[in-house]
Amino acid sequence: MQKIWKLALTDFKLIFRDPSLRTFLVLPVILFVLIIWILPGLVQRYDFLEPYLPVFLVIAVIENTQLFCFINSMVLIDEKETEVAKAYGIVPLSNLEYILSRFLFPYLFTVLLNVVLLLVQPFYDIGLGENLLLASLTALIVPVYALAINSIVQNRMQGMVWVKAFNMIVLIPIAAFFVPGSFKHFFGILPTHWIFQSVEQITAGRSNWVDLGGGFLFFAGLLWITSRLFIRKHFV
Repeated sequence: MQKIWKLALTDFKLIFRDPSLRTFLVLPVILFVLIIWILPGLVQRYDFLEPYLPVFLVIAVIENTQLFCFINSMVLIDEKETEVAKAYGIVPLSNLEYILSRFLFPYLFTVLLNVVLLLVQPFYDIGLGENLLLASLTALIVPVYALAINSIVQNRMQGMVWVKAFNMIVLIPIAAFFVPGSFKHFFGILPTHWIFQSVEQITAGRSNWVDLGGGFLFFAGLLWITSRLFIRKHFV
């Protein structure tokens, strides 16, 4: 485990070697400003927005993941395009160790971002346990997203197309907020649906174990599938 921590820390530092990627660090700052300072003023001025606060909150926690979804996707695509990935393919690491080393710090950093966001948002009193579970579930978007994209694309141009597509897909379940309750789980085929529903239940003060549990199981299955596809295609 110590070896993985060292590799993960080294990799986390290297992913910012491209100055263009560092600009994406401003995204969480923008989200925090919107949720903490701008949105409360808008809700106070336009009270018809209040029923949609769970929607704004879930969009914020989902978009917090996009920092490392994009960065990790682009770094891995660049390594494949420049054939650096072939060198990683012969290092003395198991497949699990390799994936852990690439996503450990991006995952933990994303968890931290959303824990803080859920703590400081002024609209709902969310318990620390639910906060940590929700942040941990939401951050799983990062490895699934990057592994899935890198299982499909061959170069940066293809990557940019798929990034745009994935950015829309992760937000599609927002439609469940606007359909009758009996139809909302039609969106359950998309993993972020379970995050959206968890936020809705938590902000309404209802039990959320079913949605959180379903989300963790769904993401675990997707991680297994995307990891196998990634390992099969990334190093060739």
